[in-house]
Amino acid sequence: MNLMELIAKHIREVHFGGNWTTSNMKDVLSDVNWKEATMKLDSFNTIAMLVFHTNYYISAIIKVLQGEHLNANDKYSYDLPPIQSEEDWENLVNKALSEAGIIASYIEKLPDSMLQEDFVDKKYGNYFRNFHGIIEHTHYHLGQIVILKKMIKNNIEKNIH
Repeated sequence: MNLMELIAKHIREVHFGGNWTTSNMKDVLSDVNWKEATMKLDSFNTIAMLVFHTNYYISAIIKVLQGEHLNANDKYSYDLPPIQSEEDWENLVNKALSEAGIIASYIEKLPDSMLQEDFVDKKYGNYFRNFHGIIEHTHYHLGQIVILKKMIKNNIEKNIH
């Protein structure tokens, strides 16, 4: 297995399972409903915002791999469209998971020699930094989602009893 295939494998694992942390987006989000996903606790981001945010960069990189210009800006990375129903929430989760599979498919077909090339512009670092960054970024926010989910479920549980 070459390096690009390994990177693609890690992207799939953080989204769909099989990594050594035993935590992944699909499983963690599987029992979160739209009310929980949009529940605001203190000054924390919502689960829905974090899902949108992690996928924002994946969507942008997919476009670059498809030959388009990089069209992303950090200031828009939390601009989640309103989630007003279970369908809206499911669409967001499905988009994030689908695009994780898409980017992994693109990456595994690239030559390893590309890893050290500049990603779009030198200021963004190389392809390795950006691909590896997707994995780190997803794990980081997945940890936040897990904590928020526990807090929300505990909060709901306390209010029921």
